Amino acid sequence: MTQLKKGSDLTELAKSSGEVIRFHALDALRVIAFGVLILYHIGMYYVLEWGWHIKSEQPQAWLQDVMILTNQWRMSLLFLISSMVLTALLTRIEPQPLLFLKRAGVLIAQRTQRLLIPLLFGMFVIVAPQVYIEWTVDGVIDTTFTQFYLAYINPDTQWLAERHSDIGLLTWNHLWFLPYLWVYSILLILLFPVMAQLRKLQIGMITFAFASSTAMVAIWLMLRNTYPTTHDLLNDWYSHAKYFLVMIVGAVIILQPKLWEALERTRYVSMLVALCMYSLIIADRHDMFGPVGDWMTEFLWFRVLVGYIVVLNHWAWLAAILGFGKRYLNKPMAWVKYLNSGVLPYYMMHQTLIVVAAYALHSIGFPVGIQFVLILLVTLVGCALTYELAKRNLVTRILFGLKAKPQGITQINDIMSQAPSTSVFTKTVFKPFTKASQ
Repeated sequence: MTQLKKGSDLTELAKSSGEVIRFHALDALRVIAFGVLILYHIGMYYVLEWGWHIKSEQPQAWLQDVMILTNQWRMSLLFLISSMVLTALLTRIEPQPLLFLKRAGVLIAQRTQRLLIPLLFGMFVIVAPQVYIEWTVDGVIDTTFTQFYLAYINPDTQWLAERHSDIGLLTWNHLWFLPYLWVYSILLILLFPVMAQLRKLQIGMITFAFASSTAMVAIWLMLRNTYPTTHDLLNDWYSHAKYFLVMIVGAVIILQPKLWEALERTRYVSMLVALCMYSLIIADRHDMFGPVGDWMTEFLWFRVLVGYIVVLNHWAWLAAILGFGKRYLNKPMAWVKYLNSGVLPYYMMHQTLIVVAAYALHSIGFPVGIQFVLILLVTLVGCALTYELAKRNLVTRILFGLKAKPQGITQINDIMSQAPSTSVFTKTVFKPFTKASQ
């Protein structure tokens, strides 16, 4: 088992018997997942009836069915990938208790730096234009951005008191993923010595699928209505239970490698189940089953049935994505290598760029198709420029969650990192880091 030298970065644990073992599929799926997120948030500008920071004057009702395809699992996919990569890293730490605590402490410190510093920077700088535009469009404020910003960053401001949280007007909007991931990562690290015992078991695919689905149904039935999604961290118990279960499932897949192999073999079955469950959900939204709403309150068996439909839709899409990803994406690709390094800057910037572009274009009267293309281009170009500028300076690298440039060793990839990750499936021969390999 590889050990770290004193003072080394835990995320640089990449060598084992002269090899680097890498999850190429997870690298690619991470990039694709963030791409889906960008398209989804552009869709939120256009979709009919769903509230967002700014809405198009040309809403599209048909978009609801399309966006429902991903809104059940798009964030779960990010948490799942994060958990799998983190668990792969944890399995490479020496199991002795004192040594594990030391290494875990280093990893927690790194996660804190890589997630919470970008969160604070994003709240104070990146999110502010979103809030200003939203409140301006809604008629809540009629002031300059400078006047708004001075109040926005002032925790003691009395302006718009009805919109205050515990920290005043500051908010994290789409950056809620960062504090949630930080909390779940810390819990997973602390629980890992216990979870690592799962490597001694033989968990079958049927048992795994039934246990994860039933646990998610229980969460759906008990918490969804009582604690609706808020993204406020302290009271968002349905989201916490759902996403932390996803993190646990990701860890189990790494600790039981045969499960991912089984997901690859059954990828077409998972896709069929996912399409069937999605079709049922869409059919119900269009009242094809008649007025069944009262059954949800009258019959427990019906609530359980609906719960399994929703949950199977969620897990089957994730299973299919992992299965097809392992089958077709588990190889090095130049575009993945580049984009995988910039997922956090892209994530931090994309929604603000969408809101600003939509605000600038919404009154011009372009057809929807042209407007969509322009918003997408502004978003992608803005994200790319942000990443290119951020990675060239140590301060901006830290503010955007990028790692300081590596010195002499390949890195392990985590969900918000540019480093490679470990895999039991695809091996890449380790070579000393050189300038040409950046």
